[in-house]
Amino acid sequence: MRSTNGSILLVDDETDLLSLLSMRLRAAGYEVITATGGEEALALLRQHPVQLVITDLRMDGMDGLELFNAIHASLPALPVIMLTAHGSIPEAVSATRQGIFAFLTKPFDGRELLKQVEQAMQLGGVPQPANASQEDSWRADIIGRSAAMENLLALARLVADSDASVFLHGESGSGKEMLAQAIHKASLRRDKPFMAINCAAMPENLLESELFGYRKNAFTGATSDYPGLFQAAQGGTLLLDEIGDMPLALQAKLLRVLQERQVRPLGSTQTVDVDVRIISATHRDLAIEIQNGRFREDLYYRLHVVPLELPPLSARREDIPLLANHFLRLLADKNRKKVRGFSPEAMLLLSQAAWPGNVRQLYNTVEQLVVLSPSPIIAAPLVHQALRDRPTPILPLAEAKKAFERDYLVQLLQATHGNVAQAAQLARRNRTEFYKLLEKHQLDAALFKDTAE
Repeated sequence: MRSTNGSILLVDDETDLLSLLSMRLRAAGYEVITATGGEEALALLRQHPVQLVITDLRMDGMDGLELFNAIHASLPALPVIMLTAHGSIPEAVSATRQGIFAFLTKPFDGRELLKQVEQAMQLGGVPQPANASQEDSWRADIIGRSAAMENLLALARLVADSDASVFLHGESGSGKEMLAQAIHKASLRRDKPFMAINCAAMPENLLESELFGYRKNAFTGATSDYPGLFQAAQGGTLLLDEIGDMPLALQAKLLRVLQERQVRPLGSTQTVDVDVRIISATHRDLAIEIQNGRFREDLYYRLHVVPLELPPLSARREDIPLLANHFLRLLADKNRKKVRGFSPEAMLLLSQAAWPGNVRQLYNTVEQLVVLSPSPIIAAPLVHQALRDRPTPILPLAEAKKAFERDYLVQLLQATHGNVAQAAQLARRNRTEFYKLLEKHQLDAALFKDTAE
C-alpha cells in the first residue's frame, strides 16, 4: 500500500548505500522504489509514478545529470535531489542552475536529507497525511492516469497557490474549463467564486457588458444595474475561455482592467476595484494571431505568465478506457439504462479512434452508445456505427508517423495486456529499445493491465 507521505525513486549504483537510504526513508514514512542505474530508473518511472527522485551524480553508464535531463524533458515538475561523493562548488552551481532541487555531498547529514525531502515533496504538491483526502479533491473530476496528464496536473498544482495568470492551450474538447476549475479548487481562492465566459459565443457589445457590467439606463433594455463577471468573481477566479476570439477593441479594454485592477461599468463614471485571478484559454495559436494583427501582443504577455498545454485525447490513449467507463456509469444513470460495460472489441475500437473532438466527443459518443445499446454490454458493431461517419483529419507526415508509432505501441500493449516482454517480442525489438519507445510516447505499460480485467 502506498504511503501517504509520498513515493520516492532512489537511484545509486552502490547497493549498500541504496539499502541504507531506503531503510532511512521508509522509516520516515515514504514509499521507496530503487534502481541501480539511470536506464532502469527511467523504465521504473513509466510504471511507478513518484513525487521525488534522489540520484547519485556519478554512476556507470548514464550519470545523474543525464538522468535528470531525461526526467526533466518529460516530467519537468518532478523534483530531483542529487547526491555525490565528488561534490564541488562548480558542480553544485551547475546542477542547481539546471533546475535540480538540491545537491547534497556524501557523507550527508540524515536530518538534512529528510528536511530536503520534505521540502521537495511540498514543492511537488504532495499532500500532508492529515489532510490528504482534502488536498486530492481538487483534481477529483479529472479522469486520467497517463504520464501526460499526471505531468500537467503536477504543474497545475504548483501554480495554483500563486496568483499568477494561467494560459491554457489545447484543442477544442480537451478539458480546458475543467482544468481551470481544478486550479481554482486547489488555490487559496477556493472559497470565492469561479466564473467563466466563452469569448467566442457573444457579440462584442454583449461580451463587454457581461465582463464589466453596466448601470441602469446605460443603453436600451438596461432596466437595472448589472455588476458584470469581474465584480461577480471578486476574490476568486475568472476564466476567459476562447480568448483568441475576443474582438480587438475589447482586448484593449481588458488590458486596461488587468493593468489597473479596476473596472468601469458601462454608463458609469466611477471605477470599481477588483481582485480576480485570471485564467485564459484558447485552441488558437496566438503567436499567429498576433502576426496577423488579430490579437494584441501586450495583452498576450499579460495573460501568458504560466502556460499549460493540454494534451489531445489521441496523445493519452491509455486514459480512454478509464474515461469511457466513467462516462458510461454516469450516462447509464442519467438515461435510466442498465448498461454496465463494453465488450473487449468495443473498447479496442474506442481506444483506436481518432477523436478529433477529444474528451467532449468521447463523452457524446458514449452517451449515444448507452442510449442505443440493446444489451447490458456495448458491442463492437454499435461502436462501428457510431464512429463510421466521423471524418479523420489529414495530418502532416511527421505527425502522422508519430501518431502511427504511438497507436502501434498502444495496440501491442493492449494485445499483450501490458506485458512488455511479449510486446517487445511482437515488435521484434529488445526490451531496452521498447522501453525507450514507451518513454518517447509517454506510455505506461502497467495501465494496460487494467483494460484486460
